[in-house]
Parts: sequence; structure tokens; C-alpha cells
Amino acid sequence: MSAQLRSETQDHTLVLTLSNPGFRNALGPEIYSAGYEALGAAENNPLVRSVIITGEGNTFSAGGNLHRLLANREQDPSVQADSIESFHTWMEAIRTYPKPVIAAIEGAASGAGFSLALMCDFVLAANDSIFVMAYSNIALTPDGGGSWNLASSLPRPVANEILMLGERIPATRLYQLGWVNQLCNPGESLAQALQLAQRLNARAPNALASIKELVNAASQNTLNAHLSLEKTQFVRHLHHPNAAEGITAMLDKRTAQYK
Repeated sequence: MSAQLRSETQDHTLVLTLSNPGFRNALGPEIYSAGYEALGAAENNPLVRSVIITGEGNTFSAGGNLHRLLANREQDPSVQADSIESFHTWMEAIRTYPKPVIAAIEGAASGAGFSLALMCDFVLAANDSIFVMAYSNIALTPDGGGSWNLASSLPRPVANEILMLGERIPATRLYQLGWVNQLCNPGESLAQALQLAQRLNARAPNALASIKELVNAASQNTLNAHLSLEKTQFVRHLHHPNAAEGITAMLDKRTAQYK
């Protein structure tokens, strides 16, 4: 069976499932393009308020397909460059997507699968799951923003340890490092992710989109520039209908109903 990205909607959440069972949900161009297209189709759909990315069965993703990588060595270098560009297009779409994206991890998240998980806004992982930046184990270097995410958030020695040694990192350690939001019992990551999605779906979509934008911009902005951006966003959202609903619901001691 060829690699595919299964898509279904549960309530207001789009669930994308990596499916490549013969290769432990290894990623490839078919999944990259399907992921990008799925996000694009759901972006302007008001019924979709969050996204979950998970893997079929008991593995999130083994990363790149080694057989495909070996075959690409016989091709012009542009073939692999185009494949990585497609992967990066999907990763950038996840990072800038105006709705929360949650990774639900079971088993292993290796190589590009680890990079994919890091690019999401929330990471929920089974407490026996394993993360591996496996690139250096086969004399390769990271892609998918893995090195960018780790180096921008962890002390340099820790990022180097994870990236250079390519050793198995238990989900429990990533939880301690702040890269996993919640540990779950094995087999429960998707159910827990859906519960988190429900909590997010109940909040004002316009406010969540701007919070994500602010968080993404914070590391690149000066304080003065970021304060200006915060002011602009706050004023814009105060005059959005959802703010009237939120404020009056708080005063009336009722649950807000956002659109």
C-alpha cells in the first residue's frame, strides 16, 4: 500500500493520519503535498477550528523512507532538493497556520517525523514513546526545521546532544525539556489530543490565530516592535464581535459562544 495521508473531521477538528504501514508511516512527497492541500482546504472552513496530526497504528512516523533516499542518490541532486522543498512548504504552512495544530504521538517519531512533531503548536505523547533525530546515524543532516526548533529553544549543548548523537530520547525527557505538553498512557494520545482540541475549539478563533502569530514573531522582534504588534492586535480584536460575546459572557457568568 502506498503512502497516504488520511483525513477526517471530528466535531470541529481535522484529524490527519500518516499512513504508510509498510514503512512505519515514513514520510514522502505524497504525504507532503497532501498535508499542504488539506491545511489549505480547511483554512477558510469555519467548521474546522483545530488540526491533529497523528500516525496510523502504534507509530507516529519513522521519518524519511531510506529506500527512497538511496534511490535518490542515483538521481540528479535536484530530485532530493525538490522533495525537501515540498516538505518545507508543508512545515511552513503548519507553523503559520491560523488554527492550532496538535501532534498526537505514539511509538516513535524519528528524523523528519520528529521535525514534524516539533513544528506543531502542541505535542501530546504516549509516555513510552521515543523521539530520535536520526539523521547523523546515517551521515545526514536535519531538515523540516528540526535543528531550527531545537536550537532556538534549548541550551546549545542539549540541542547538539540531540542532533549530533542521534540517540533515542524518551518522551518523558522531552516533557521535562518543555517540548511535550502532555504525557498520555500508551494508545491514548489521539483521544487526549481530541480533548485538548475541544478546549481550543471553544475559544475565539480570531484570538487564537493572533496569539500564534505573536508567539511566532516574538523571537524576531525587538521589544518595541513587539509591543506595537500587540497593541495593533489587541485593538483589532476588541472591535471584533467575539470580544463583545466574550466580555458580556464573563459579566453574565455564562459560557461564551464564539464564531
